[in-house]
Amino acid sequence: MNVTEKILHAHLLSGEPVPGQEVAIRIDQTLTQDATGTMAYLQFESMGIDRVKTELSVSYVDHNTVQIGFENADDHDYLQSVARKIGVIYSKPGNGICHQLHLERFGKPGKTLIGSDSHTPTGGGIGMVAMGAGGIDVAVAMGGGAYYIAWPKVVGIRLVGRLTPGVSAKDIILAVLRRFGSKGNVGKVFEYYGPALAALDVPSRATIANMGAELGVTTSVFPSDEVTRAFLKAQGREADWVELKADDAAYDETWELDLSTLEPLAAAPHNPGNVETVAEHAGQRVNQILIGSCTNSSYRDIKTVALLLKGKQVHPDVEVGIACGSKQVVRMLADEGLLSALIASGCRILENACGFCIGAHMSPATNAVCLRTSNRNFEGRSGTLSAKVYLVSPETAAASALVGAFADPRGCNVPDVPMPGAFTVDDGMFLYRETAGQGIPETPILRGPNIGQVPAGKPLPEQLEGQAVIKVGDKITTDHIMPAGARLKYRSNIPEYAKYVFEHTDPGFYERALANRNAGTANIILAGESYGQGSSREHAALCPMFLGVRAVIAKSIERIHRANLINFGIVPFEFVRPEDYACVAQGDRLRIDALRSVIAGNGRATVTNLSNNTTFDVKTDLSERQKRLLLAGGLLAAVAQGQA
Repeated sequence: MNVTEKILHAHLLSGEPVPGQEVAIRIDQTLTQDATGTMAYLQFESMGIDRVKTELSVSYVDHNTVQIGFENADDHDYLQSVARKIGVIYSKPGNGICHQLHLERFGKPGKTLIGSDSHTPTGGGIGMVAMGAGGIDVAVAMGGGAYYIAWPKVVGIRLVGRLTPGVSAKDIILAVLRRFGSKGNVGKVFEYYGPALAALDVPSRATIANMGAELGVTTSVFPSDEVTRAFLKAQGREADWVELKADDAAYDETWELDLSTLEPLAAAPHNPGNVETVAEHAGQRVNQILIGSCTNSSYRDIKTVALLLKGKQVHPDVEVGIACGSKQVVRMLADEGLLSALIASGCRILENACGFCIGAHMSPATNAVCLRTSNRNFEGRSGTLSAKVYLVSPETAAASALVGAFADPRGCNVPDVPMPGAFTVDDGMFLYRETAGQGIPETPILRGPNIGQVPAGKPLPEQLEGQAVIKVGDKITTDHIMPAGARLKYRSNIPEYAKYVFEHTDPGFYERALANRNAGTANIILAGESYGQGSSREHAALCPMFLGVRAVIAKSIERIHRANLINFGIVPFEFVRPEDYACVAQGDRLRIDALRSVIAGNGRATVTNLSNNTTFDVKTDLSERQKRLLLAGGLLAAVAQGQA
């Protein structure tokens, strides 16, 4: 078996390990972050379980650390108090970014991890099967329940050759994105192997695994080898290491990448799959450069940037910000004098948090050109709709910062930053480690006025008749559906957050959907290819459910979002004939007869367009478990009815 198969077989609870078939997987670890975790813990509470049953669960605060108004601070109080009560480790704001921290302090080869963040696959860099999921799936896992996935096809990515100085792991994953694109990879795991791995340290592997989320794969996996062992030893965790490598195993598909042929790459606006060479943009002026995020904020990444900028000044026309991934990284750079070097070069030192990546601060100016080492450049995600955001490596970002324009770092003396023999370990901002898994039931849970209730789903009707309340195109992301940035502070207040569904795509959506719901008319969303790309935020299903959306009809739907739709009682239909997408318009009245029988049966239905007297066929492939969830009105409703 390959590494993916070994881990999944060791955690298989039920189902047949046949590609495409739904299986139940035992989950060892979970993580949440504050933008999605608040709702996950509210859902956990609603299940009536006293404490977590996983080996390890951690609640990180890393997204909404800018506290303008009471909402974020109140939510942090809630997260800390509920963590203490139910036996979850709590990572205080300022400790760092969940994926970087989990890699440093908790991740273990051979374990399974799900997190309420789509970049949880970062853990694949040390040989975990780590997957992003909706918060409600994380809540179920914390309560001891299984996590359900389609048994994946495993694509083997064989890495050969050696990177040239100035080319790094970010360029590797951008090359993979250039080859495979950001859609069409649902139901696959990308597993990396080959002779080049010996020269790829864990931070590099984690960068590649992290941005596997942009491919749309279930997760990405690396073997656990001597490189992994050295990293864990340097973190004081050598006892957590186990060797994991593929046998002489067959992959469902293979592709070979010669690292020696790579040059610096950039993902152009507005999708990580729009990969071009840095050379194509040589000399193009840049207004803002931001380095960090969960993709490229390791000690290795930031030290490389610091050494490139040491003793130099960033271009006067460029704003440069640095966000380290963890307190550990900050302390080590400070101890080596490199934090001072960054400050002296003219960089702004940002909080070690997700901020700029999700548009929570450092939004660029109108029409600005921005280089970022983060993982997504969706339109408007930066907080500025007109900005043009490019994704690049830390090396390219640093070289460009010096000249104020796109620059090839191979023209610089790029240093080789070896992994230290020992990292500076400081776990002082992890609370309740001593009671993890035990909980303190008498501890009160703090609930500010922004902490709401989880809306209840309603059983599917026998006949669905409603309005196509919106029609959107291809590659609609969860950022399009539920904007982040300034709106994230409402994540625990669904009636308020629902006001911003499709805010930038169609400002009139909320009023139309609300009017339909209040009039007893169902809302239906029409979409093109790859609907629901990007973040795992379940609010992109939860808020539409609150507004009366009962079905999505799309050309294709991405994995995590499809699961979230089902979890909240929204039927994820796909066009049987994709060309029928052109025959239905926003505002059309649609009807599906015998909907409950369709869902309980083969998932195929004929939709009658009452507005133009035509019909078209749709389908949805569901497991027996998913059928039960939809018929009940979602996962929480099914739990209440004993149908989960």
